[in-house]
Amino acid sequence: MDKGIHFISGMPRSGTTLLAAILNQNPHFHAGMSTPVAAMFGALQTTMSGKSEFHPFIDDDKRSHVLRGIFSSYYADIHADKTVFDTNRSWTSKLPALARIFEQARIVVCVRSIVAIIESIERIAQQNPLEPSRMFGYSAKGNIYSRADTLLSPEGLVGAAYNGLKEAFYGAHSDRIVVVPYESLVRDPEKTLRGIYAFLGLEYFPHDFDNLAYSADEFDRRLGVPGLHRIKPRVEAQERERIVPPDLAYRYIESAFWEREGANPKRVRIL
Repeated sequence: MDKGIHFISGMPRSGTTLLAAILNQNPHFHAGMSTPVAAMFGALQTTMSGKSEFHPFIDDDKRSHVLRGIFSSYYADIHADKTVFDTNRSWTSKLPALARIFEQARIVVCVRSIVAIIESIERIAQQNPLEPSRMFGYSAKGNIYSRADTLLSPEGLVGAAYNGLKEAFYGAHSDRIVVVPYESLVRDPEKTLRGIYAFLGLEYFPHDFDNLAYSADEFDRRLGVPGLHRIKPRVEAQERERIVPPDLAYRYIESAFWEREGANPKRVRIL
């Protein structure tokens, strides 16, 4: 990891896998879908906390070294000349710790309106009606309303990511994030990628937005959500008929806070 590390985070169904596939075209980058590193990071934070009887022997310097060691060990087989992009929705809520450990690290935060996210997840759920999904505890009960409530709960797939996003957006280290709306990524990928490279201070690589390659079919099948991380070879915006009921969509009509006038007091960069 001589070339350093950055992070991809944000909302589910908002382009994180697509962005990783694009970045992976750069031979000097390593990027992928969500990894277990964030979970290991959190587990070790707990283990080294006051919960442990050995807490008196562990200071912040030791914590920093141990937590950095997760990354150097996990990515030990990555060539030394590659910059790593680790992807996980929880990195936004761990931004203060990352800022402490990695002086140069930045987070690329993918966002999308909650209505569009529910729409995307529900579309996948309805395409696989015979197999209950892990996203909903493998339960065959419920409907689009109860599924949305589950997703938006504080610990839910969408709710936890959304709260982490707001924490990073308004927090003390907001200068370390760049917000990438899904619409910007799919409608003008080159402009968006040039903005990401500029934010990270890296030399731009000419990406091929018509020939992407990425597969996580086995991972998706184990989740009971075939196609969850599948991307198409070409980056393009798609217009689809809405399947979310109007009253449900109305609940979250103001969810895209980053678009509202006066809602960006720290001038977080939005591409």
